[in-house]
Amino acid sequence: MSDVVIVTGASRGIGAATSLLAAQRGYAVCVNYVQDRKSAENIVKKIRTKAIAVQADTSIETDVLRLFETVDKELGRVTALVNNAGIVARQSRVEDMAAERIQRMMAVNVVGPLLCTREAVKRMSTRRGGKGGAIVNVSSGASRLGSPGEYVDYAASKGAVDTMTIGLAKELAADGIRVNAVRPGFVHTDIHAAGGEPNRIERLRDSIPMKRGGEPEEIARAILWLLSDEASFSTGAILDATGGR
Repeated sequence: MSDVVIVTGASRGIGAATSLLAAQRGYAVCVNYVQDRKSAENIVKKIRTKAIAVQADTSIETDVLRLFETVDKELGRVTALVNNAGIVARQSRVEDMAAERIQRMMAVNVVGPLLCTREAVKRMSTRRGGKGGAIVNVSSGASRLGSPGEYVDYAASKGAVDTMTIGLAKELAADGIRVNAVRPGFVHTDIHAAGGEPNRIERLRDSIPMKRGGEPEEIARAILWLLSDEASFSTGAILDATGGR
């Protein structure tokens, strides 16, 4: 049986690139999405190995339960999880942020990964009859920089992801589960448009030592390395993929 990976927020960007690369590496892939069914199904069509698209809002517990139960039935027991689903809101100072925005940010970017990890652990843990596994959380370089004047709430949520990664790695090591994170920098995805500035990378290019934005495939390669046996002695690691910023 092939290994089974769930990639959350996988209909586009880093999640889509990760799903495609995981399939190339032999995984059966669950492409999770919230709204864009067509894009998720297009990713599944591009995958020649076994793959399914499953709608679920990972910040909602009942959706997460249904996501994992669907994978159990259609692909088998999950052995790898990529907590990629995340949101950003329009650039704003904190004093102008509505409570609803902050709560939604934390629900998707922090609660979601914890709920998905909980369900993955129930299936992966050697204490519970699983064969172990690997989890990669997608954080952000914003967790180090704070994103003042733009996305302090987003940066704070990703700081929580970093802390979660360290704690989970220590908690789950004896269960045969490795937990690591990748911190992307400025990557060419739709997230910048969602924040109200589609050309943000161009504006900030000179602040990146490599003088360019990253491609989703470059982040996917980092994620797949951490999932692989090549990273067998790495847990609790946070890998920066930020072009040196």
